[in-house]
Amino acid sequence: MKCSACGASMSPVVSDFPFKVSSRTIVIIRDVPAYECDSCAEYLFADDVMERIDALLASATRSAELEIIRYAA
Repeated sequence: MKCSACGASMSPVVSDFPFKVSSRTIVIIRDVPAYECDSCAEYLFADDVMERIDALLASATRSAELEIIRYAA
């Protein structure tokens, strides 16, 4: 797989990612499978992973300032 930003190779990784879901709420999703560019550190999520992330973000508590969710949970 090639990076769309720089064209370098991408490697599979598992990492934590922050998402700002409202003006006051940040959700950190832990242990997300992704691809990371070996050159510029750009990230890419597979379609099924992005669907799961969307579902997790939709279920996040909007009244919390910070929420941490495990991807596999």
